[in-house]
Amino acid sequence: MKHDLITEEGIIEATRGRHAIHCLTVIGTIEGHTLAPDNQKTTKYEHVIPLLVDIQEDPSIEGLLVILNTVGGDVEAGLALAELIAGVSKPSATLVLGGGHSIGIPLAVSARHSFIVPTATMTVHPVRHSGMVLGVPQTLRYFEQMQERIVGFVAGHSAISAKRFTQLMHNTGELVMDMGTVLNGQQAVEEGLIDSLGGLDDALRYLYKEIEQGRSGASGHGKGKS
Repeated sequence: MKHDLITEEGIIEATRGRHAIHCLTVIGTIEGHTLAPDNQKTTKYEHVIPLLVDIQEDPSIEGLLVILNTVGGDVEAGLALAELIAGVSKPSATLVLGGGHSIGIPLAVSARHSFIVPTATMTVHPVRHSGMVLGVPQTLRYFEQMQERIVGFVAGHSAISAKRFTQLMHNTGELVMDMGTVLNGQQAVEEGLIDSLGGLDDALRYLYKEIEQGRSGASGHGKGKS
């Protein structure tokens, strides 16, 4: 059963180290209310939501490690998952490998402590929409509100300010065909978006320390700036 979870779902139900850590992977495109093409790797939010509830309620699971390598995806699905991770009362950490782009950024900052490897990148850009839209003020306001939700969550769960995150979103001097900013691991930490440079061992050490200190009552960072 453990082998099937790893090969079919990309899930490690509980590690066999010093403490039982649930490893949740967020890869490819975050799939929301519509199906992604068959040739894309996806993380399906309807699968992850019950997993997070089980992690919170299962007394045998002591901590949560979320490993991310995502290009982004459905905004509402990504925010929903980020809010659930932030609401897990057990020690939690995220680790960005490869990329944590777009709506993957709220997921990357949603745990109590975030890590990123030096070679990973994070692309910060405004909300996009593919397909036909109505060119009316109400549509533009809807996109503005969605972007405000993302900025508010990121600023509330990391050390970057809402103003600075918005500046990175609207940067026009870096991406040739778009606006936004690409941050490598070191830059993401310097901007306050991610807490620490580090890898798998660093993330697990952090979780072990948190578990052993018994600080499992808080539900979020509380590191946001005004």
